[in-house]
Amino acid sequence: MLQSPINTYTNNPSSSSSSSMSSKRSLVEEDPVITKRPRNFSEGEEQEVVRVDDADSIGLRLLGLLLQCAECVATENLGEAGNLLPEIAELSSPYGSSAERVAAYFAEALSARIISCHLRFYSPLNLKSLTLTHSQKLFTALQSYNTISPLIKFSHYTANQAIYQALEGEDHVHVIDLDIMQGLQWPGLFQILTSRPKKLHSFKITGIGSSMELLESTGRRLTEFANSFGLPFEFKPVEGKIGNITDLSQLGVKVGETTVVNWMHHCLYDITGSDLGTFRLLTLLRPKLITTVEQDLGHGGNFLGRFVEALHYYSALFDALGDGLSEESVERHMVEQQLFGSEIRNIVAVGGPKRTGEVPVERWGDELKRVGFLPVSLSGTPAAQASLLLGMFPRGYTLVEENGCLKLGWKDLSLLTASAWQPCD
Repeated sequence: MLQSPINTYTNNPSSSSSSSMSSKRSLVEEDPVITKRPRNFSEGEEQEVVRVDDADSIGLRLLGLLLQCAECVATENLGEAGNLLPEIAELSSPYGSSAERVAAYFAEALSARIISCHLRFYSPLNLKSLTLTHSQKLFTALQSYNTISPLIKFSHYTANQAIYQALEGEDHVHVIDLDIMQGLQWPGLFQILTSRPKKLHSFKITGIGSSMELLESTGRRLTEFANSFGLPFEFKPVEGKIGNITDLSQLGVKVGETTVVNWMHHCLYDITGSDLGTFRLLTLLRPKLITTVEQDLGHGGNFLGRFVEALHYYSALFDALGDGLSEESVERHMVEQQLFGSEIRNIVAVGGPKRTGEVPVERWGDELKRVGFLPVSLSGTPAAQASLLLGMFPRGYTLVEENGCLKLGWKDLSLLTASAWQPCD
């Protein structure tokens, strides 16, 4: 995991000691070497100096090269940045250790950044422009991610439990999913809703996405699931982005419905469009509950700071995903290539998936408070279910409750924050 030396490039108080920083920099900047005695060594013979090729040493060397390359990009020394990439490529591999794998994708992202600096243009992933084959690869990777990691399950279980509790006593329910993808989250909610003593009279999901063809496919699957549970179900597909919608009627909102908004953030592509438009619509909608899961990763600030934070974050993700899986794991490689690699490119090359020209919102919870929403605690059943979920995966994952939110981490580095919000009146 490319982690410990990163503190020398951040404002972490624990790294304020000059002697500590100096020693850490030397690990990054110098090629690690050791003196090693040959098997038939006898006194008087000259010791053999060999270069260490173990995973830790390669990881340190890769870290140093990546940071040097990022510094060159930050200062627009693009020629020197490009000269560093071949050595990074030689030492890294999408099939190696976690350090080698994460370095391979950051090198690819740095290359894209250098090209975009020359061309003054870089286009992030856009689902609208994806071929059906590419879309299927993306969704297959999401399904694999859901199987081998607790992060997606954590997002779904926590939100579903909060929604279930908020819907107690309600007859007509309307869930608006701001980025429904394949709708993997909702069969679980169908199941727990059918266990209620009081049955629902109607249950509608409005799924927002970039492709009507993919939305209709998701709608058909969800309708089959709902029918199997005996739910009176309706699916409304909406092609576009929530921040670009100007009229509530486009979402199929009706009088008498209890409305819930679900919002799972990621960096694969821009979900909302205009953030200002999103908050305006949420203020008009005033749903009974908003459930949201955010990556604990910023997209603002200068390039070098954003790069170091992303490198720290994805080093933890790659480390977590590699724990318990072989280096040859096809599923893990698919997730890292299709999902993590795309996110890293978006963050490093353009500062995130947005291209609206607005200043990106760093913490959505703070903005929801500003527009009239209050946090709903996820302690109790949501926290208990999340804890049980983590027991099914390798040790190293952590769960912390903070101000009513739930934070899922890897070895104490927070990766996701789940929260729920309700109108203040």
